[in-house]
Amino acid sequence: MDSIPVHISLLFKRIALLLFLFFLCRLGFLLFNLPLFDSLNKTEWMKCFWFGLRFDLTSIVISNILFISLHLLPFSFFYTSIYQSVLRFLFLLINSFNLLLNCIDIGLFRFAGKRATADVFRVMGFGNDFVNTVPKTLVDFWYVLLFLIFLIFLLFRLYPRLKSSKSNIRISTNLFYVTAIGGLMIIGWRGGIQYKPINIISASQYGNAKMSALILNTPFSFMKTYGRSELTLVHFMDDEQAFQLSPILHLPETKNAFRKLNVVVIVLEGFGKEYIGSLNNKTGYTPFLDSLILKSHCFPNAFANGKRSIEGIPAIVAGIPALSTEPYISSSYAGNTLTTLASTLNSKGYYSTFFHGGTNGTMGFDNFSSSSGFNRYFGRTEYNNDYDFDDHWGIYDEPFLQRTIVEMNKTEKPFLSVIFTLSSHHPYSIPDSYNNTFKVGSLPIHRSIQYADYSLRKFFEKASTASWYDSTLFVITADHTALSENVFYQNRAGIYSIPIIYFSPANIQPLIDSTTTQQIDILPSILDFLHYDEPFFAYGESIFNQHGRGFAINFMNDTYQLISGSHSLIMEPQGEYMFYDFKSDSSMSNNFGMMTPQSQHMSDKVKAFIQNYNRTMIENKMTIRLKE
Repeated sequence: MDSIPVHISLLFKRIALLLFLFFLCRLGFLLFNLPLFDSLNKTEWMKCFWFGLRFDLTSIVISNILFISLHLLPFSFFYTSIYQSVLRFLFLLINSFNLLLNCIDIGLFRFAGKRATADVFRVMGFGNDFVNTVPKTLVDFWYVLLFLIFLIFLLFRLYPRLKSSKSNIRISTNLFYVTAIGGLMIIGWRGGIQYKPINIISASQYGNAKMSALILNTPFSFMKTYGRSELTLVHFMDDEQAFQLSPILHLPETKNAFRKLNVVVIVLEGFGKEYIGSLNNKTGYTPFLDSLILKSHCFPNAFANGKRSIEGIPAIVAGIPALSTEPYISSSYAGNTLTTLASTLNSKGYYSTFFHGGTNGTMGFDNFSSSSGFNRYFGRTEYNNDYDFDDHWGIYDEPFLQRTIVEMNKTEKPFLSVIFTLSSHHPYSIPDSYNNTFKVGSLPIHRSIQYADYSLRKFFEKASTASWYDSTLFVITADHTALSENVFYQNRAGIYSIPIIYFSPANIQPLIDSTTTQQIDILPSILDFLHYDEPFFAYGESIFNQHGRGFAINFMNDTYQLISGSHSLIMEPQGEYMFYDFKSDSSMSNNFGMMTPQSQHMSDKVKAFIQNYNRTMIENKMTIRLKE
């Protein structure tokens, strides 16, 4: 047998360089996010690096398929300087982008809790979000930028160059290698010789969610989710059974007259339950919210339906959980007719306003509020005073919240106001005048959480003097969680743990309620509290009418999670399940499997929910029509 042809050995060397750089990316991903992986031991780290090679090779083959194919042409022009220049250009262009994706995730992972997917660029592209956030992000994560520059330098410097000007290998030998490499390319593209190509969820076979994130690489997640925005119809059971297990048609059960209380929903940016001392049996960063909880109907077992603002707002306003890779606002279903807080309450004579201090166009919230039926959107443009601009996202919380009261005082009653804060978003800016007011916590977000809580205190102090205050239902929640230092709030259930608080000065009794609830329950709960007397569509359930049967659902890396009580059931695409008691197993490492009646009921529940959700979303049946 002749020696390996030059063009084939050169290909192997170039792929070996990429595997080395992907190894460095994974090492950097681990080191820069080490606190999030400190529950893993060294053996688990080594397993992640070893099994990660499978996903690295698949990413390299898929993204470099043209580059690899051009190496398999055993013609003399392969050895020309022009041809080699073309190959080098392709190699550097494609793999600089791969390195960029891996480095972007070094910073994003601590916020999202998962590897970034293809929709991240579409989300960043709304309005001026990219221009407003990237400069500050580069400053805050300068070390990641330096790491990227170092990796690209290695990519250029270590690129294996052609040293021989000619190959004397016979055609038959070349044909053998071309055939062999072609077969290896197919295996590499599929990630092995198994029945189906590997996907994001395939990493879970090697360990828990944290290990999966370390095993995966971002180019793999990006390529496996690119163009996947469409849902598919599923049929796990008869429709009637699905409707019983997961009702979407809600009929009024009250004979009481509808009460036209004002409704104010306050969505606190990144306000994970972890920061609230009264919900964690420890000193936190929210003294005012702690005091308000004592006067409220509060749910310590509340969960978000997504991990980003662009997912949280549709869940809260329209009861739409984030059950696909693509956020609803940027998906092909964004034109669906919706049942929302605004559309239902407007029919009862309410005037509805969506307040967000962000730059108009941010994440498409202005357009979404319009399609959701809000009469008015009030953003940075309408605020019309950039003296209070934080130089990044929009208007600081304190002045913006004060302005919302001015606007509500002028609004015809009854009114619906959804207020979305922003100061506790990265880069966690607070006004210079408060730099020495709030204590520095162990995480960068802690000072901005204190500022947001202080702003909330000032809001309620001023609101309490308004004539409409006593006849108002306030709902306080978060869009998603953010930075964490506690093991529980880093597991698959804890990363969604948020507060949901219902407060009405003259109309609600204080209660700490252990019922599991979620963001999509807010819409039916508000309508139930107001004694809404018409049928309506909702994926969630009223917390005032659950009798302890609550649940929460979310989606990540092609897996669905249903939370109920202290248990989490995770359903994988192949129909396999994992079942955990996260209250006693904070790291969620002990999978009980499908061995109990409760886990079986939860599996039926999640299947029913998915079946109803996909059908109604695809068929645009998210309202109750009069003819029905």
